[in-house]
Amino acid sequence: MTSNPGCSACREGKGLDFPISMAFQPIVDLRQGLVFAHEALVRGSAGESAGSLLARVDADNRYAFDQSCRIQAVEWAARLQLPARLSINFMPNAVYRAETCIRATLEAARRCRFPLERIIFEVTEQEQVLDIPHLTEILRAYRAQGFMTAIDDFGAGYAGLNLLADFQPDLIKLDMDLIRGIDGDRVRQVLVESVLDMCRRLGIEVIAEGIETRGELECLRQMGVGLFQGYLLAKPGFESLPEVHYPA
Repeated sequence: MTSNPGCSACREGKGLDFPISMAFQPIVDLRQGLVFAHEALVRGSAGESAGSLLARVDADNRYAFDQSCRIQAVEWAARLQLPARLSINFMPNAVYRAETCIRATLEAARRCRFPLERIIFEVTEQEQVLDIPHLTEILRAYRAQGFMTAIDDFGAGYAGLNLLADFQPDLIKLDMDLIRGIDGDRVRQVLVESVLDMCRRLGIEVIAEGIETRGELECLRQMGVGLFQGYLLAKPGFESLPEVHYPA
């Protein structure tokens, strides 16, 4: 039986051939007036954009990139003494066996003394997931380790309701295109209200991401959303924890 290239890279200790670092953006709980989590966002070593790095990711280095991002996120979180949860994005198509591919994250967390129960793993809907049962297996394995789980960009991509039917994460993040200008768009309001009702019945917490205006924030607060992320509250801080601007 031929081994997956990612498993081989893990055994042989192959790393990423270009440097990366991290920026952090808060997810704010406005019901309690505190930071719920910080999302780790990949950047170049000099602050280059995530897009410029993702353009260099292909089938040959996807596994190494995914692993490097996880380790950098944990190391920087520990270095910055992150006071809240740490949300880490992962690439489901880079995970071959969940129990094996999580080892580097576990080792980094133990080495840095970062509590495992404060880690959230986010899967983005914008990466085409070719094998939904495999993704479900990954998320269940992560939950069994004590991690929280989240679906990012909900409403934008490939998994959506099919994934929710088989696995209910702790959190979903509404895609920013779905909530852009929602305070003046009745259709978007109806769609988001339906998602919120579904999530309440399933016991899933909702995060509104990409909040840029006070109108968007107030509209979503009135609908019952409590967790927010976006430039209105704080822009990502490169290798730092940015100050949160709480609305009056």
